[in-house]
Amino acid sequence: MPALKTLLWGTLLAALLTAPAAHAQRKPGNSAAPGTGETPPRPARLQPLFGGLPAAEAARLFGPARLEAIAASFASRAEASTFFANKGFEYLSENQPDTATYRFNLAWLLNPQNASAYRGLGVVASAQPTPDAAIALLSQGLALAPADDLLLSDLGTSHLIRYGLSKKKKDLSTGTELLQRATTVAPTNGVAWQQLARAYYYQEKYLQAWEAVHKGRSVDMSSIDFGLIPELQAKYPDPQGMFK
Repeated sequence: MPALKTLLWGTLLAALLTAPAAHAQRKPGNSAAPGTGETPPRPARLQPLFGGLPAAEAARLFGPARLEAIAASFASRAEASTFFANKGFEYLSENQPDTATYRFNLAWLLNPQNASAYRGLGVVASAQPTPDAAIALLSQGLALAPADDLLLSDLGTSHLIRYGLSKKKKDLSTGTELLQRATTVAPTNGVAWQQLARAYYYQEKYLQAWEAVHKGRSVDMSSIDFGLIPELQAKYPDPQGMFK
């Protein structure tokens, strides 16, 4: 499933976060406490949504005066939130997930209705062993922006990742439906097409899988999931003869 996980940000992005960016780094300060063998808890500011705190409590932890001073530097809180969400994605592309998380959390504090903040935190959470946390965060973002093709694609991909782990049909059907919506909203989202191809592959709909592969290739050659191609070829030859 590594290829699937990598593509989560790819959708997200241009190369979805450029793959490594979605994976958390181990910092010296996160090493096991001497003599305990246990990793100290991470500061709330470096956990998505401050570790699940209500917005008001998270704001108190951050510092109301500090938050107001930051907001005052922008025309509105919404504009400030957008700025810090964008900075979060920049830090992700530089493989700095902790700094990115801090920026996404700040974007959320400034505007809890900013779907991009949830999406960014969802991408960061995709580095966890299971996609449960990523799915929860991306779902919150999608509830705020139901027609966002990147959220649809990332969430659909996350459900496919979980299907690969648990084989629960609900995840496969949900992931397929989300990816179908993503490609309908944005036919030029090449990564969504490739992930939809994988969803069809899991359902043994090989001809439809090839169609999705080629639709994605036609709009974005770099989106091709070369991990899927040989698996698909083994089940059904490429009808267009491009992949042999």
